Amino acid sequence: MVRSCEQGIPARVAVGTLLFLIHSVTVRGAALKQEVPLDSGATVLNHSMSMVQRMESLLALGNSSDVTLRVQTINTDEVKVIQAHSLVLTLQSVVFEELLLSRNNSYLLLRETPDCAAVFDKFIRYLYCGDISVRLDQAVSLHKLASKYRVWGLQQGLTQFMTQHLSSDSPTGHVIGWYNYALQMGDMVLRDSCLQYLSWNLSSVFQSAEWSSISEDLLFSLLQRSDLILQSELELYEALEAWLSQNQPVSSTVESALKAVRYGMIPPHHLFRLQKQSPLMQKHYESIRDLLYLAFQFHSASPIQLAKFFDVNCSIFTPRNYLSTSWGSPWVINNPTRDDRSFSFQTQLGPSGHDSSKRVTWNALFSPRWLPLSARSTYTELGAMQPTRTDGGRPRIIVTPATSSPDFAGVSFQKTVIVMARQQGKIVVRHVYNFHQSTEEAGDFLVDADLQRRASEYLIDSSLYLHIVIKPLYHTLLVARK
Repeated sequence: MVRSCEQGIPARVAVGTLLFLIHSVTVRGAALKQEVPLDSGATVLNHSMSMVQRMESLLALGNSSDVTLRVQTINTDEVKVIQAHSLVLTLQSVVFEELLLSRNNSYLLLRETPDCAAVFDKFIRYLYCGDISVRLDQAVSLHKLASKYRVWGLQQGLTQFMTQHLSSDSPTGHVIGWYNYALQMGDMVLRDSCLQYLSWNLSSVFQSAEWSSISEDLLFSLLQRSDLILQSELELYEALEAWLSQNQPVSSTVESALKAVRYGMIPPHHLFRLQKQSPLMQKHYESIRDLLYLAFQFHSASPIQLAKFFDVNCSIFTPRNYLSTSWGSPWVINNPTRDDRSFSFQTQLGPSGHDSSKRVTWNALFSPRWLPLSARSTYTELGAMQPTRTDGGRPRIIVTPATSSPDFAGVSFQKTVIVMARQQGKIVVRHVYNFHQSTEEAGDFLVDADLQRRASEYLIDSSLYLHIVIKPLYHTLLVARK
């Protein structure tokens, strides 16, 4: 017996129905003729839902079954028996087609892992009805079955389900488990979606039960990235210290992980404290001594002086996306389609201790319907004004310093706009845009956002929640030889 629905299930993946597939079946060597397009005055009578219900009853009752599926849980004597129909299985899965052609009995013996055996009836029901109800803890098992039996529509639907539910709450967390599974299966879409979610919401990941369970490979993948979004580099060091204490990897792994921390982005007074109070740093001090020495040099000299002797383009001097007030500011725009908005905020000139007391004031301008020059009103040679295009216009942000300063020499400022959204009741990062002066450089700033719609996934309570990060990037000076 296969139930038609389950209570307490949060999502449903619908990919299609068997009715569509029947059009492609061949009968006695001749393909069924497809229905010709209807006349403009014709009416379609759609009884497809009734057809799905009958197919579901056919499976549940086992009427006219010509094959028995014996689903055995590996390493146990547990066997689940399902009365099925060869035509349906063959239409939906080339793997089932091959198994049915080569069988010697009236049944197929299928060996499955416990997690897959537990949801096998749901999987078979999908083959009959074309829809399936999915819980977070069932997604991987169903994806395994869809991949094993090459039911590509279900596999793609489950990948989409997982990418859309990365922020959902679960008792022990699921994103890292899904990442490891995607890596194992070679599902690059799911892998990249999980990695991006972890990178953009790292501070919340640090606070979750999942953090201590990440693999060494995933840990190093995160440590190497410059697009991590977190409060500060110090937060990253403390989270790394907790992971190393929990997992106790070999000494070489510990030292490699410590070398991936960008100590130049940690203020010197915190570095002094870590040297005295961090057991991890004290134990492995010799392996990172040169990096700490370079960080202290960075904090004690001006960037221009440092650039004469060191390559300041290396990762230790490259900031990530830090949310602390020294690096930027949040910006909530109420009713973002109404009119232009402006906003001013301050950041420190740079992460160097030499520049920590110097402040830069930034002016930000948000335009909800900005038009490029090519789309604006123009005058012809005869003085007639060409009309403005009304179908264009898209949101844009410009961020510029309020004043210029000689302190800007050797430094360029990358601006990052982080767009927040509410997903499954949780505030998460929806998108990240990088530019130097205007989001026009990014080309796709909020291009898919329908800000006119109150229920837009880019809006939280009808407001646009942004966070602007200013990242100073230092340039190596080219000194001519005498």
